[in-house]
Amino acid sequence: MAPKHRLYKPEIAEEILERLEDGEGLSAICALEGMPSQGAVRHWVQTDHDGFAARYARARERGLEKHADEIIEIADMARDSDSASAARVRVDARKWILSKLLPKQYGDKLNLEHSGEVAMTDVPDDQLDKRLKALMAQAGGGDQS
Repeated sequence: MAPKHRLYKPEIAEEILERLEDGEGLSAICALEGMPSQGAVRHWVQTDHDGFAARYARARERGLEKHADEIIEIADMARDSDSASAARVRVDARKWILSKLLPKQYGDKLNLEHSGEVAMTDVPDDQLDKRLKALMAQAGGGDQS
């Protein structure tokens, strides 16, 4: 029999997912009475118990999106220098976590441009042909003549 903390219960799993979607952290959720340990929840994710892994990932992403929405609310609530300093810390924490966990949406955009030429004149054509044929043979296609 599995250790008690590892036992999966669908109703508990659903509550955890709902709370994650609301932006609660896993450690805070698992600290509540009747909740499994963080290790148990991670075990459910790792073993994909009852399709939990994909639902967990979606819930975490939705919870992070909620943090993105909160950034404006937090900033708008700052009324003086003290509350602005506190708001800045809260906003910066959310921005940092969003940039790390959802980098495509919230990461820094890099604009990479290349100027100049790329010359392939250093390798003779017959060597390029030979290498291309070898690669095609490895991939299982192409004419080896």
